[in-house]
Amino acid sequence: MGDIESAGSGRFIIVPRRRIGTKILAVVFIVLLLLLVRAFWVGDIAWSYVGGNLFSPSVLAGVVNSIIMTFCAMALGIVLGVIAAIMRMSANPVLRNVSIGYIWLFRGTPALLQLLLWFNLALIFPTIGIPGLFSLRTVDVMTPFVAAFLGLGIQQGAYTAEVVRAGILSIDKGQAEAALSIGMTPLRSMLKIVLPQAMRVIVPPIGNETIGMVKLTSLASVIQYAEVLRSVEDIYYVNSRVIELLIVAAIWYMVVVTVLSIGQVFVERHFSKGWGGHRNAAQTAQQPLTEEAA
Repeated sequence: MGDIESAGSGRFIIVPRRRIGTKILAVVFIVLLLLLVRAFWVGDIAWSYVGGNLFSPSVLAGVVNSIIMTFCAMALGIVLGVIAAIMRMSANPVLRNVSIGYIWLFRGTPALLQLLLWFNLALIFPTIGIPGLFSLRTVDVMTPFVAAFLGLGIQQGAYTAEVVRAGILSIDKGQAEAALSIGMTPLRSMLKIVLPQAMRVIVPPIGNETIGMVKLTSLASVIQYAEVLRSVEDIYYVNSRVIELLIVAAIWYMVVVTVLSIGQVFVERHFSKGWGGHRNAAQTAQQPLTEEAA
């Protein structure tokens, strides 16, 4: 806890205990960090290639493509996740079992496998369309962008469904019952009453999933989608500076993730408005009592 020292007039001041071990541990970690930085600095890394390619047009185009794919896949995943979560909690056994099957299937197979399946769909279905109306060659439709969009987005929907379901379950059932009592349909009460309140629980994990999706887009390089990792690969295949170009990709991933993390903080604050007010008021009311007791 700490030591008690006399301050005169019969009052005592609690002095925090000096944590020598914490300071030593901090010094050790700082030294290790400096050694790690020095190892990279003096290692056989041509930093001029890192700086020279950091803002090259092909790398910047890859960064933009990664960001576009992240938001497109997350948008599809959120839409599918909300629908699947509502179906999962439906009283209709058909809808409920369809949702359970969807979540089971797409959470149970690796993302890379799903990307490859979508990209090679033409091997199973040479053409797609509606018989008698139109027909398209699958190889023309299933471009790397479309394959990555479907593969990442549909899988994300399976994970998002469970996040949304957890958020819905966190809201008291009385909210939905009150909405039904004033004439709302179950679907309308879910969309207008329950889901807005559940956003406080849903947003943090969805934010983490979005950050994870930024890194997950790197898998799309396998199916020739020109995201940032694919862009740096094309460059180091030419100049053989593998580590330098991978460092470039790592820097850009960190930049994008940092920006999204900052944005996540503001989004969470927005949806948390009104939830911490009573707690803060209680703390404010207790503060004078604490000071008086001290």
